[in-house]
Amino acid sequence: MTRTFLPAGAAALLLAGAYAFLSQPAPTAPGQAQLLPGAAMAQDADAAEAEVDTSTIVEMTMGAEDAPITMIEYASYTCPHCAAFHAGPFKQIKENYIDTGKVRFIYREVYFDRYGLWASMIARCAGEDRFFGMNDLIYSSQDEWTRAGDPQAIVAELKKMGKMAGLDDAALDACLQDGEKARTLVAWFQENAEADDVTGTPSFVIDGEKVSNQPYADFAALFDEKLGE
Repeated sequence: MTRTFLPAGAAALLLAGAYAFLSQPAPTAPGQAQLLPGAAMAQDADAAEAEVDTSTIVEMTMGAEDAPITMIEYASYTCPHCAAFHAGPFKQIKENYIDTGKVRFIYREVYFDRYGLWASMIARCAGEDRFFGMNDLIYSSQDEWTRAGDPQAIVAELKKMGKMAGLDDAALDACLQDGEKARTLVAWFQENAEADDVTGTPSFVIDGEKVSNQPYADFAALFDEKLGE
């Protein structure tokens, strides 16, 4: 694991950072308005700390519901080691354990920064059926979109990926401007992280037990041991 969570109050700081950027006027082409993530967030950043109903957030899952093993991954779209996990061990885990009905996989986003939050909003905008396809796309192109330049350039790169999933500008702008959804996602992330005592990414919880990032062979050995019990 190479990334650890920020101190208490990180959720408010995360959303406050988004507000600070989005309160600035954005350049537009002649006769064309430009919409940016959270532009509708007119509330003060303190609202991030208000009580939020997180029951509306859908768990993104893969595999059989009655699989004997449940694996939860906590990951950030801006975390290089998370991208490496999805490019390597995850593909083998999916082929040998998730697709064969042995493991139910749950993916939970972690937000270190506003860019990871925006990527999550785009991925979720694609819908449950296309979420993991967007997941793969976002991770596989992480080096490109995270280094695109200023926030507006990063937004543009994320929107390009959203269009590859079949979303149009109107849908993408609506998703990225959904301030209530952004606040709810951040609150949901905080609840999950506290409940499972997650302090960095990527982190895993397998049948209720915290597990660190490791090579595929070690994951496989753990799964096989559990399946043999």
